[in-house]
Amino acid sequence: MESARERLQIFVRRFGLLNASCCEECCGEQVSMVQSHILFEVRRKGNPSMQQVAEELGMDVTTFSRQAKTLETKRLIIRSSSPDDRRVNLLSLTDRGLQVLAQIDHYMEAKMEQIFSSMTPFERDTVIRALGLLNEAVARTGGCSDKNNIAKCK
Repeated sequence: MESARERLQIFVRRFGLLNASCCEECCGEQVSMVQSHILFEVRRKGNPSMQQVAEELGMDVTTFSRQAKTLETKRLIIRSSSPDDRRVNLLSLTDRGLQVLAQIDHYMEAKMEQIFSSMTPFERDTVIRALGLLNEAVARTGGCSDKNNIAKCK
């Protein structure tokens, strides 16, 4: 019988491959998986600081800054100074960034629907509920030096 870790590892790898293929197929932009995660978090957080998004994604600020600069060059995000503290850079999506993210969303929703189509409504609801419980448990326990990124355990 597979352990919980083994099942999770396989799922993350398979889903990661699905997500990685998204941007090559769905929006016509050269947006990496990491960059699509950044776009998603900027929208989800609603004009967050660069530090907030970097922490949420478990990235060091230097690496994140390079990725944000690339998205800025592609005119998908805008960096602006916080009115409260000019040292803090806030991120927002451009109209083009919103459009690209909508295309990514549409592609991923179709893929998720394809995956869920082989399940009964009860199984689908169970999986969605279980994912919510798992996310909440990970957020509560952390378990590592960096509470947002379980891959950085020492």
